[in-house]
Amino acid sequence: MIQQGHAAAATERVPLPPAESMSEAQRAAAQALIDGPRKAVFGPFVPLMQSPVLMERVASVGEYLRFDSTLDARLRELCTCAVARHVGNQFEWVLHSAAAVKAGVDAQAIEALRLGRRAAPLADDEQLALDFTLELLRLNGVSDRTHADAEARLGRAGVVELSALVGYFAMVCWVMNAARTPVASATGQAGLEAFPP
Repeated sequence: MIQQGHAAAATERVPLPPAESMSEAQRAAAQALIDGPRKAVFGPFVPLMQSPVLMERVASVGEYLRFDSTLDARLRELCTCAVARHVGNQFEWVLHSAAAVKAGVDAQAIEALRLGRRAAPLADDEQLALDFTLELLRLNGVSDRTHADAEARLGRAGVVELSALVGYFAMVCWVMNAARTPVASATGQAGLEAFPP
C-alpha cells in the first residue's frame, strides 16, 4: 500500500462500513455504484459512504465528467493526472496515469508529470489543456490569454467542463487525502513521491 497525500505511516481514518452495519441509504448508494460504470465502491466513494446522498451526487457529477464530457479522453485523463500530482493523491494518480496512456497521452509525458517536470511530448491540445489546468491549480484562476486560447480550441462548453473537472478531482482527492484512503499500487506502476520541501 502507498500512502494517500504523502501521509507518513498513517492509518485509514474513514474505512468502508461493514455491509451489515450500513444504513438502507448506504446500501442503495453502494448498489448504484456497483450497477454503474464504476462497478464497485472504491477510492473517494469509500469515505463518501458516510454521507450517501452526497456520495450519489458526487458520483453523478464525476460520471458525467469522466465518461460523457465533451472533452476528449486524452485531455480528461491528462488533466486529472495533473490534479492528482498537484494534491499528492495516489489513488487518482495510479488510476488515471494508466488511463491517460491508454487514451493516447505519451507515457514519457505522464512520467515527467509524476516527477514534477514539464510534461513532454504532448500534442498541441494536450499542452493547452494542461497549461489551463496548471494555471488554475496554481493561481485559482486563469489569465485572459489562457482562457481565450482554451476557448478557441475547446469551445466555451469545453472550458467550463475542464474547469469543473479540475475542481471535481481536487475535491475527491482532498476527501481521500483527509480520510487517508489507502490504494494498492498497480503492478509495475510508480505512485507519487512527495516533492522535497
